[in-house]
Amino acid sequence: MSGEQDLYTLLATLSPRLSDGEYVFCTFPGAGYGEYAELDPVACVLEAEGLTLVVPTANARAHGLDWQSPLRMITLGVHSSLDAVGLTAACARQLAARGISANVIAAYHHDHVFVPAPRALEALAALNALTCTEGMG
Repeated sequence: MSGEQDLYTLLATLSPRLSDGEYVFCTFPGAGYGEYAELDPVACVLEAEGLTLVVPTANARAHGLDWQSPLRMITLGVHSSLDAVGLTAACARQLAARGISANVIAAYHHDHVFVPAPRALEALAALNALTCTEGMG
């Protein structure tokens, strides 16, 4: 399954879902993939500066890690193609219009939008209200 590419269809079937719990981004200079697996990361990215993990806030606290702001994860239920154009921009524009920061991580089947925990319900409502006209306007 390669996923949907048509922006109209993507926006019409966005189906955002708010995950339970809060997450934080943590960085580990000099670390590599597989390290810190005990933190149960939902995402990891290896950068020149080190390994970035997105982990449940409770796990970061339990391990005494440094982090900035608790985030909530909104998963876009539509299976978007990695070649799709405009989905991230439409979602970011919708949230930016409300002053809500968004950190987007695209995976094979879905995109995941991390938003400030206190504004998660507002962000979810904004994404639910996204229509093709608003997203492409």
